[in-house]
Amino acid sequence: MTGEILLQIVMAMIGALGFGLLFHISGSRLITIMLGAAVNWGVYLLAMQWYDNRVTAFFVSTLATAALAELLARLLKAPVITLLVPMLVPLIPGGDLYYTTLALVQGDTAGFARYGTLFIEEAGAIAFGVILVACLVQTLGKLWLLHSERK
Repeated sequence: MTGEILLQIVMAMIGALGFGLLFHISGSRLITIMLGAAVNWGVYLLAMQWYDNRVTAFFVSTLATAALAELLARLLKAPVITLLVPMLVPLIPGGDLYYTTLALVQGDTAGFARYGTLFIEEAGAIAFGVILVACLVQTLGKLWLLHSERK
């Protein structure tokens, strides 16, 4: 692992730590969030190497992170949202939102369209990944319950 990749993963952990503290999360859940953010960013970096597309990498990383948050929430008996949101902080497309706003203020319609489209695609990939995993978990839970009742 190169130093740059390690630094990026550590920064992802620190970002998640900050949001965890903001949400008044403490103890082992805070460490869980930091490790989840590290996994999140690691999967993002791997997906970028495989697909070379940020939107796809955001989606793949969100799928992995949402699945991890669902699993950990059940193990820790915690609400999924308290783990998932801080774990996803490294993926927030803040830079693209900044450049979208800058282009808008400067009257650069081409830049606004380019960055705005990218921002919407990235945010949509995150939202769709979270929704997809939540629906899958809910469906599997219902199937499990149905299967258990038949026995």
